Amino acid sequence: MRDGYLTVAGAGGVHESEVNRSRFVCALAPAGTEEEAAAVVARERAAHPTATHHCWAYVIGADAGVQKCSDDGEPGGTAGVPMLRMLTRREIRYAVAVVTRYYGGVKLGAGGLIRAYGGAVGAALDAVGTVERRRYRLATVEIGHQRAGRLEHELRAMGHAVREVRYGAGVTIEVAVPADEVPGFEGWLADATAGEARLALGGDTYGLGPARAGE
Repeated sequence: MRDGYLTVAGAGGVHESEVNRSRFVCALAPAGTEEEAAAVVARERAAHPTATHHCWAYVIGADAGVQKCSDDGEPGGTAGVPMLRMLTRREIRYAVAVVTRYYGGVKLGAGGLIRAYGGAVGAALDAVGTVERRRYRLATVEIGHQRAGRLEHELRAMGHAVREVRYGAGVTIEVAVPADEVPGFEGWLADATAGEARLALGGDTYGLGPARAGE
């Protein structure tokens, strides 16, 4: 399981470029499933009914297990494939790209189309930006009331995502810890609570890291 991946920032966005009078409008959007990706493609078709082509590519899964693309009438391998290659080269996951082309009257040739479609996706990623999703391990910490307040404060100060705090006979703190930091977290917790805390590790989840511009 990957320790993290990049995906499209926010709700995605649109970037337009022009090559030899042809307009290439690239829409990027997050997509958690193939059905969500197909819905984005349908949306862009409806938004540009007079366009010449609506080529698309998407990558689903943290490990890029699902990769599909379409040339939508362009010569085979000149549109969808370079779009998909750009997504995978940038390590983009759970995302769909749709490039709508308005033909400008000048043929670009196979090489020109490959550069135009791949470049449209790359430029859109630069403009829209990406966000990192890190893999986290869910953990439950049980601690006595006397130490609970200080421990919760220290967890938050260290940047750990405290998901829930429950009070009963003792205090239960649910926290998400970066997967690669779990061994160090276990040692720190033992030292910080003089061995009083009980730690139970749960499953994995992906959480958002800081947003950043496209690379």
